Amino acid sequence: MEQKHQQFVSVRRTTGDPVPDDFLKGKSTLSIPASRKITILFDQEHLTTGYPELIVSGGKGSTIRLTYSESLFDSKGSKGNRNEIEGKTILGYSDYFIPDGNTDRLFRPLWFRTWRYLQMEIETHEKPLQINSFSSEFAAYPLKENAIFESDQPGLKKIWDVGWRTARLCANETYFDCPYYEQLQYIGDTRIQSLISLYVSGDDRLVRNVILNFNESIFHEGLTRSRYPSANPQIIPPFSLYWIDMVNDYWTLRDDPEFIKSFLPGIENVLGWFTKRLDQNTGILGKVEYWNFVDWAVEWPWHEETSFGGVPAGGTSDGSSSILSMQFAYACQKAAELFRNFGETEKADKYAKISEQVTKAVYEKCWDVSRGYLADTPSKKEFSMHAQIFGVLTNTIPEKDQKEFTIRFMNDKTLIQPTMYFRFYLTQALKKTGLADSYLETLGLWNDMIQKGLTTFAENPDPARSDCHAWSASPDYDFLATVAGIRPASPGFRTVEIEPALGKLSFIKGQMPHPAGIISYDLKRNGKEGITGEIILPEGVTGKFIWNGKSVDLKNKTSINL
Repeated sequence: MEQKHQQFVSVRRTTGDPVPDDFLKGKSTLSIPASRKITILFDQEHLTTGYPELIVSGGKGSTIRLTYSESLFDSKGSKGNRNEIEGKTILGYSDYFIPDGNTDRLFRPLWFRTWRYLQMEIETHEKPLQINSFSSEFAAYPLKENAIFESDQPGLKKIWDVGWRTARLCANETYFDCPYYEQLQYIGDTRIQSLISLYVSGDDRLVRNVILNFNESIFHEGLTRSRYPSANPQIIPPFSLYWIDMVNDYWTLRDDPEFIKSFLPGIENVLGWFTKRLDQNTGILGKVEYWNFVDWAVEWPWHEETSFGGVPAGGTSDGSSSILSMQFAYACQKAAELFRNFGETEKADKYAKISEQVTKAVYEKCWDVSRGYLADTPSKKEFSMHAQIFGVLTNTIPEKDQKEFTIRFMNDKTLIQPTMYFRFYLTQALKKTGLADSYLETLGLWNDMIQKGLTTFAENPDPARSDCHAWSASPDYDFLATVAGIRPASPGFRTVEIEPALGKLSFIKGQMPHPAGIISYDLKRNGKEGITGEIILPEGVTGKFIWNGKSVDLKNKTSINL
């Protein structure tokens, strides 16, 4: 793990005497008289993960309580602006330290803690207590920020920085969904985390680890666990499908055929489980057991009686979900690409055919002529943006209609809206339909979080439980893969395709890691339609630059003037 010393930045309030700046800087001690109670609220000014280190002398019989929190809460349990503390209290898990009265006693927990705010409550009895120092050691997986993204919109740099901090704090011995709560590796989160790691850092070790982990988690029915490693088994069937998508992602970004090939049996196990649940009358998925989480949409709340939430119509006992059916079809398409690459043509054809049959059935049963949308079930009572997104990604919507269809649904507030997590898939639909220039206009939820003082991106829009959830850090991937437009053009990233989508930007400049070296880009608009600049590829890597239907062959160093 990366480890580095960090001091607390400020004290926001105290019930005792003021805490001198020299103490915060580690240059003086803090003395607490006997028979006193004091409370000190420390502010790191950004969320962090690490090991607090408290060194004390004396104070036998005293108690010191350290409470950790991502944010403070008002009387109604709301977080509001994370920078504001007036009228708010701290809620969170705590450590208790009981000094034995001797000198230079160190308290440091055995596992890392997560906090922006850390409250210290001290109660002394007969003996005074001296706090010699209080600081922490930052700890996280050593991901290096090897990519750069610059533009003429300063707000994008803020999103980039907050997104990278989010991704960093959610990576430790494995990927974590969040550092404060579960600290568990979930497939839905880790597909996005893996892409961020590969694009921003280039470090593929945690990516390989997570793909292996979930292959090892496959149990007798054929599905993966939704989170793994975990002492408490949990099954989210759509996440098993995303594991297949993740294997496909890695195949496109790393030249590692033997590693990829080892997962083909597991992929068949997962797809076989879903194939058995196709309804013979409708042609789409019938009842799908377990927790069919799709997204934390407001209309799909958590239900205490079932311990399920984020489940669309058709995702419970009644079945017939268009969304789950298209997610299955999408995974079949990704699997078919993998099997065809490894010469298993019969299996590739099998899964391509299943995908085609499922998407055709979804369109026949769920297309609503009056609304011009795919319904979430054949009963056509509920309509979500999620269904429209996967309708595009799977070609359930005819390709000739997809661009106009996407323009219509992407801003339709009458549809059930996706949170930050599922907007990753909205962006893929924008790219597929030639609408990537609209991507930067979809970042409202991220800008809102920054305005509310978040220093990492939350699990979902407020009221959010977790203030740090790596699935919401997807802009750090999409600034490179969508705005800069850098994508693999062949398996293993052996060739590159660069198709920028600047939107309203006048220039972009930066770099990203590639297995063979660094890809650099420096691009400026030239009038309303043109673009100029330079692309530098690693030695031996070739590709194409695409802009407004025109293309330029890329070699080691290529000037762009279109």
